[in-house]
Parts: sequence; C-alpha cells; structure tokens
Amino acid sequence: MNSSFGLLAAVLVLLGALLSLFSAYGLIRLPDVYLRSHAATKSATLGVLFILTGAFLYFSLVEGVVSVKLLLGIVFVFLTGPVAGHLNARAAYRTGVKLWERSSQDDLKQALQQEREAAKDNGGQPKILKEDPLP
Repeated sequence: MNSSFGLLAAVLVLLGALLSLFSAYGLIRLPDVYLRSHAATKSATLGVLFILTGAFLYFSLVEGVVSVKLLLGIVFVFLTGPVAGHLNARAAYRTGVKLWERSSQDDLKQALQQEREAAKDNGGQPKILKEDPLP
C-alpha cells in the first residue's frame, strides 16, 4: 500500500516538474509581457502546487509525518502566485507596455482612458469616493 502512495506522490512531482518546464518554455517563447506573465503565473503556480502536494502526500502517507511547513507552502503559493502575476501585468499595462501586435482585444483601454480623464478633471488627483454614511 505504501508503494502505491509513493507512486502517486512521484507522479504528482513529475507532473509538477513538467508544468514548470512548460512555464519556462512559455517565458522564453511568448512574445509580450502579458502572455509571459500568464505563462509564469498559471503553469508555474500549478507546477509548484503539484510538487508540494506530492511531497506532502509522500511524507504524510508513506513516512507518517504531517508537515505543516508544506501545507503553509501550498497555501502561500496558491494565494500569492496569481496575485503577483496580476499586479505585474497591471503595472506593465499602466506604464504603457504595448500589447503584442497580433493581440485582437484590449479590454482595459477604455476604462484606463476614463480613469485618466477623471483624474484630469479632479486636478490630477484620483477620484475619491464619498464616505459611507453608515458608522
């Protein structure tokens, strides 16, 4: 029974390594920062999660040791990886990094123009929302 759990853990680690390899390939081959950010965020996060989950399953099912550090690592990567990728792409977009010339849609262009116009109308300051009347 332990050998089947060890095999399951090894398969998860192998899948995680393959996903991380695909992520590295995407970082090299994709044409712009937004597509690269997507590759780094999605597949690398999933790859690391598979590797950590495989390690956790191995230690808990085969060795009989529950590692809180691995659980915290899984939660930390799951929460911070996508957020960091989103913030990097947002910062790139707001600083004017161009989309790939073959990109067919720019959903944020109009919203960003409206936000900048509202800031100009407000004397260069960002729009401040009214305070909530409820205590």
